[in-house]
Amino acid sequence: MAGPTEGVALGVAATCIWGMFPLLFKTVAHIPALEVLAHRSAWSLAFATLLMVLAGRWREIGQRPFYALRTLKIMALSGLAVALNWGIFIWAVAHDQVLQSSLGYYISPLMSVVLGVVILRERLDVWAWGAVALAASGVGVLVISFAMVPWVALGLASSWAIYGLVRKTAPVGSLPGLYLETLLLLPVALGYMAWVYGASGQAMTTWSWGDGGLMALTGLATALPLLLFARAARILKLSTIGLLMYIVPTGQFALAVFIFREPFTQAHLAAFILIWIGLAIYGWSSSRTRIPGGG
Repeated sequence: MAGPTEGVALGVAATCIWGMFPLLFKTVAHIPALEVLAHRSAWSLAFATLLMVLAGRWREIGQRPFYALRTLKIMALSGLAVALNWGIFIWAVAHDQVLQSSLGYYISPLMSVVLGVVILRERLDVWAWGAVALAASGVGVLVISFAMVPWVALGLASSWAIYGLVRKTAPVGSLPGLYLETLLLLPVALGYMAWVYGASGQAMTTWSWGDGGLMALTGLATALPLLLFARAARILKLSTIGLLMYIVPTGQFALAVFIFREPFTQAHLAAFILIWIGLAIYGWSSSRTRIPGGG
């Protein structure tokens, strides 16, 4: 039976891959974001199918209940949410906005809390509300300092929170869910590629072999960490999984500041500190109210 050590190793591997995503998408920044998104969707389907076969779960996607109308409606909605999230992220990396991307994924858990209150009518204690207020204050600092709304961060946070909310009601796991989402996105992806390489007069022949390989790699990099994370989630407590997820924006933060050398001002520092404090308070509040032994 798999132990906690294996679960942590798998979880860390998955979140580190996600955290290092900007390195991969920076290499295809010269290709339009929508084009990269279309290829990522198509290649993700190919690798999700392959991983389903390798994991011995092919029979699941051959069963009729898997394609029930309710399931397809839910997965179509989650597919739209994740495609929006992917698209914003790809654009952000290409336009030197990885710091905003990091900010968005730090905010996302607290955005999920807000959605839970508004849509699911969940109730929060005063500490959780304080955490949300601190995150909102962090965003406010950026708005006031730069006289602009950090739409990349808010777009990533809201789309990922909506994705999580929709997937919560889906009767399928992570990897089968990716298969269904990308299957439903495939006609749109192929249609867009046909238009780009046909009616617009462009052609993939202008790509290098390296570009083609990197496009395929975006699919593998999307599917593989999901498989690792799904395995880790079956082994570890929910609280541990929650902590591991913060590796993702932390990795992006480190890349933005130390590798890509994006501007990091005092306003950015103040905003991140407010959000980090908010997340710490929310994490403490959640652990304090969690049922002992749960997870």
